[in-house]
Amino acid sequence: MGIDFGTRHIGLALSDESRILATGYETVNWNGRDPEWALDRICTIIKEMNVTALVIGRPTRTDGERSETQEKAEEFGAELGRRSGLTPDYKDERFTTVMASRYLHDCNVKAKKQKKVIDQVAAEIILQEYLDKLRST
Repeated sequence: MGIDFGTRHIGLALSDESRILATGYETVNWNGRDPEWALDRICTIIKEMNVTALVIGRPTRTDGERSETQEKAEEFGAELGRRSGLTPDYKDERFTTVMASRYLHDCNVKAKKQKKVIDQVAAEIILQEYLDKLRST
């Protein structure tokens, strides 16, 4: 499972069983609510979809400094790992939302529709890059 963590929306992507292709799955709209709700929803998906690995986007600042969002993503990932029994891997997610937006624009997806899926597409990018790296090593 690829996760694009955000303080309002969390994009989720899953891979096929052979770990070749990432596909957007869901956007968890938690809008800063209690993280328990988002954690419970994602843990439910992990169980239902038999997820065996987690890769979470780490929102590193362009200057390399740690950000508050990065801290929150790592705290969220640690708690998700504790609850699911899976050890999360973290991947630099700089520019994934920009890449997702460009991709959707190039596919002529209207702005209103983009808002609903952009976090899933960003999660797809995070997961696909992770899967590609696994295959190359």
